[in-house]
Amino acid sequence: MRQVHKESHRVQRIGWLRAAVLGANDGILSTASLIVGVASASGDKAAVMVAGLAGLVAGAMSMAAGEYVSVSSQADTEAADVAKETAELAADPAGELAELAAIYQGRGLTSALALEVAQAMMAGDALAAHKRDELGITVDMAANPIQAGLVSAATFATGAALPLAVAAGLPEAGLVLGVSVATMLALLALGAIGAQSGGAPIGRGAARVTLWGILAILATALVGRISGTVL
Repeated sequence: MRQVHKESHRVQRIGWLRAAVLGANDGILSTASLIVGVASASGDKAAVMVAGLAGLVAGAMSMAAGEYVSVSSQADTEAADVAKETAELAADPAGELAELAAIYQGRGLTSALALEVAQAMMAGDALAAHKRDELGITVDMAANPIQAGLVSAATFATGAALPLAVAAGLPEAGLVLGVSVATMLALLALGAIGAQSGGAPIGRGAARVTLWGILAILATALVGRISGTVL
């Protein structure tokens, strides 16, 4: 018996990878920006730490809720499409067979072979065939709200803990510069890891994350400095 060749593809990670990268990036950047903004305004380390900790907790909860609601909406749409397809298969199996055959023919099969393949698929699991080939819903790409919410919350909190820990170990005078440098290094590393995990060019992935990080830090530092001057 011929041994089955098993392959692992990066697309299998997409369900949790997107949520993980987004959560960690947002945790690092939003918390660091908050710390830098408050430190630029007052320089009071106690206020900076309270603001950073509050940002960590609020941000993690917000990320979890946002991802859960967003991905739940996607899951609801998928479920509605599957229900519609199930009804269509029951009401018009011949039409659904022709539709599936047309899909395979559009992908390069001859009309006769496309019909033969469609008949074989319909004889097996017709709904699974239509979910995959007509709706584009697969196991790897299907929405998972709970997974997305939990991953986002956990990675946000982990990311946010980094600038908070750096701020805790720095004197008031070095807060802005120290947290800013640590944030840029962390974003560089995160961008590279995310790009490598997804199979994208590492340099480009690291550069685009870091660029937005620099802009965010500068913006909040400016706001903090202006606010502190006015106060």
